[in-house]
Amino acid sequence: MISPPHSTAILIRRVPGAVSGILANAERICAHRFDLLGYEDLDYGPEIDWHLDLVHGKRGPRRPWFQISYLDFEEVGDAKITWELNRHQHLVTLAKAYRLSGDDRFASEIVSQWKHWQSQNPYPVGMNWASSLEVAFRSLSWIWTYFLLEDTPAMTPELQREWLRGLGLSGRHIDTYLSIYFSPNTHLLGEAVALFFLGTLFPDLPHAARWKQRGWQVILEAARKQVRADGFYFEQSTYYHVYALDFFLHARILAALNGVAIPADFDDVVIKMLDALCLLGRAGLAPTLGDDDGGRVFDPRRNWAQHLLDPLSTGAVLFWRGDFKFVAAVPREERLWLFGASGLAEFEKLQASQPSDRSIALKQSGLYLMADAETGQQALIDAGPQGPGTAGHGHADALSITLVSNGRSLLMDPGTLEYVGESHKDRAFFRGTAAHNTMRVDGLDQADGAAPFAWTSLPLVRAENWIIGEKFNLFVGSHNGYERLAAPVTHRRWVFHRKSQFWLVRDVASGEGEHAIELTWHLGANLVPASARDYLFGDGQESLGLVLAESHGWSQSADRGPWSPAYGRQERATVVTFGTVGALPAEFVTLLLPNVSFPLDMGRLERLASDASVRGYRYTRPGEEHWFFFADAPKAWSLGGWSSDAQFLYWSLDRRREQRLLVLCSGSYAEVAGLRVLASPNSVEYAEVVGAAGKNELFSSDPERVQFNGSLDRVEAELSSSENDHKRIGV
Repeated sequence: MISPPHSTAILIRRVPGAVSGILANAERICAHRFDLLGYEDLDYGPEIDWHLDLVHGKRGPRRPWFQISYLDFEEVGDAKITWELNRHQHLVTLAKAYRLSGDDRFASEIVSQWKHWQSQNPYPVGMNWASSLEVAFRSLSWIWTYFLLEDTPAMTPELQREWLRGLGLSGRHIDTYLSIYFSPNTHLLGEAVALFFLGTLFPDLPHAARWKQRGWQVILEAARKQVRADGFYFEQSTYYHVYALDFFLHARILAALNGVAIPADFDDVVIKMLDALCLLGRAGLAPTLGDDDGGRVFDPRRNWAQHLLDPLSTGAVLFWRGDFKFVAAVPREERLWLFGASGLAEFEKLQASQPSDRSIALKQSGLYLMADAETGQQALIDAGPQGPGTAGHGHADALSITLVSNGRSLLMDPGTLEYVGESHKDRAFFRGTAAHNTMRVDGLDQADGAAPFAWTSLPLVRAENWIIGEKFNLFVGSHNGYERLAAPVTHRRWVFHRKSQFWLVRDVASGEGEHAIELTWHLGANLVPASARDYLFGDGQESLGLVLAESHGWSQSADRGPWSPAYGRQERATVVTFGTVGALPAEFVTLLLPNVSFPLDMGRLERLASDASVRGYRYTRPGEEHWFFFADAPKAWSLGGWSSDAQFLYWSLDRRREQRLLVLCSGSYAEVAGLRVLASPNSVEYAEVVGAAGKNELFSSDPERVQFNGSLDRVEAELSSSENDHKRIGV
């Protein structure tokens, strides 16, 4: 770990793009121009003010750290901006540039900035001592910089003594003020990692043995407490999942290199976290959930969504996993510094293997992944808790959907933007319900925002049905977030995935009284209107069509709304909104059609004449018919030539491919024109009949109890003969 000669030689030879990037960034750092979080090219002038939030022009007071309210915007500005500079990760960049180029200017700049910081931040004065996590980050940067300079003329005996004194002071502060009571999550984990590094790598420092032992124990405890059984980090945020995973990986590598015993259950947790990230990123991009902190453990510039798969490159070598390599796609610079030449050789030797292409649920976290290997697409439905406790980093996004296709976002979570600001409006919007692909009632969030890092009245989200079929997936879920209203409302969402073709989303608001209902779809940042009349959007490579039931009666708009690709950065992207005001129940159906080229290919969606017991829809496009039936109660119904007691029934006919599909979910029979096609003595989770090339194949959750009668060809014939009896109306 931290082997500069080998790593620099490999970078120069194998990753020249990374080398040029490091050198260019180092030149800008020497000019005191910094990229911090999502803010670019911030000019701190000839003398760096280490207490300044340059973006908002606010300076932290020079008084003891415990007298500073660092979350008070009026007092300090956005502390994250100030702290990001004071993490000193840019010193590591300068050190790498020095090793790569031999240019003494970079080493001189390190020494100059480090000594200037010491003079401007005497312990315990200033906000840069106020967060033990920030002291931990700075300590890790100083450790990396120290070892990159250790065998060079830049690290003089005098500088070495000062450097070790600074590390010792930081270690004592972290050890004294561990975040055991306040933010005992990634804060506590990051602080423990810093203690473990300090105690392991600098055994001659006073208290080093204690720091090593205490840090490692806290790390192991965090692995047990902060990660759910399915492998996802418990703060319900993709970014914080990667954040924690980075900490665990770095600590694990250091432990292995220094003979520290690594419990098997710790490795199990780390592997589960990597597995979860691998599953999230199978379509080439991990969807973002919850808060985006903006920081990274090793390279602060890799803080965008496309960088969230970085740990898989490290995990591939560490645990010899070809599926991690496949999803990571390419080696990352970080892995070279962590493993050196052997790491690159191991990565190249490892055979990449495709991860599982099955849809899967991370049930403890409430994340339901509908994968489609044939098209390279994956939808994620968030039906999990908003977060632990007051859900400080969670968003009001129950039942929200994101959709990725071949590494590009089609439906996205718009991000975080900031934690504090001149007003709370931006923080409230980006973590609120309107900023997510779900339903909002009466202009309210699904929970009540109590503070920038706290919610009250958290919703209970239930996954009522989750079925993985041969040619389909089905999710049904609901939440009670709006049942707190004087006239309570329940939101229930059905998501049906016809593999390799489309997703159909049915939203129902049930309850009492009259309400304003709003559905929002935040499209991928690069998707722009491709048709003046239809809801078809594209970026030249990927596209997404929104097909709506004819005469749906809701208001509709497509505008440009805010989104944040990184903390502090705000841009605009397409937002499609549908709304209505009226008595409940209210229902809206949206068919999501990826990779459609022309408006004529989008087809037509009609609502069938129905009653309170069942709702039906028919979707047609050239050569295809798709029928959908939804029943909200387990009792018999009849509609469109079909009779059943199923809560969901689907029939499709593709004449061009000569394919037919019949799906029954949560029911015991299905009849068409009096012919009982499917029958079971009791209700089954699902039964599916796939017809192709004149053959019919039955799949079921209980195949021994389900009887299939006849053929799908006969079903088609019976439906055709009774088509004149199908009376269809618009909503």
